[in-house]
Amino acid sequence: MTYMDIDIYDFDKTIVPFDSGSLFCGYCFLHYPYLILLLPIAVPILLIAMLLMQIRIISFTDFKKICFMFVPFIPLEKAVNGFWDRHEKEVHKWFHNRKRYSVIISASPDFLLNEIQKRLGFEKLICTKHNRKTGAIIGENCRGDEKVRRLYQELDKENIHVIDVYSDSIYHDRPIFSLGQNCYHIVKGKKIPFKFDEVYKD
Repeated sequence: MTYMDIDIYDFDKTIVPFDSGSLFCGYCFLHYPYLILLLPIAVPILLIAMLLMQIRIISFTDFKKICFMFVPFIPLEKAVNGFWDRHEKEVHKWFHNRKRYSVIISASPDFLLNEIQKRLGFEKLICTKHNRKTGAIIGENCRGDEKVRRLYQELDKENIHVIDVYSDSIYHDRPIFSLGQNCYHIVKGKKIPFKFDEVYKD
């Protein structure tokens, strides 16, 4: 049987040195200052949701559904293009030298990462789906075990062989690290190899 060799990458603080969703929020409030009018409503809602998440009444996914409530009030496509015009150059150089079929799996919004996929030309993007009109998450946040579930939803488990896995988060990305032949922890843009069994000893 012939397998397709693939590499898996997280996106935020892995391929780029920032959290793209958070930075995009800041970009939008800077470039569309009228959004400040939403703050008297948005801030109390976010604080209450954060508290409810901390005491485990709502999930992180439920909390994240609120974070992009400003999306209906901006020209989304223009904002996304402007954001990447500014930040595309910050993609780590080593990512441009990838050699295999590359799968990016990220919790960041699809409306934000679809554009950078076009620009960088990597083969497969798996990320959190959002309603482009409301900003709300559709389905589950693409995080932890959900990353593996979504990978096998997109690519046949029996037909792929994962070679390298890259992420900045050893804590959150154990599920995808467990798939790889080689694991790389990204620290300040540097690739630090490690053995899965030596880090995850349980």
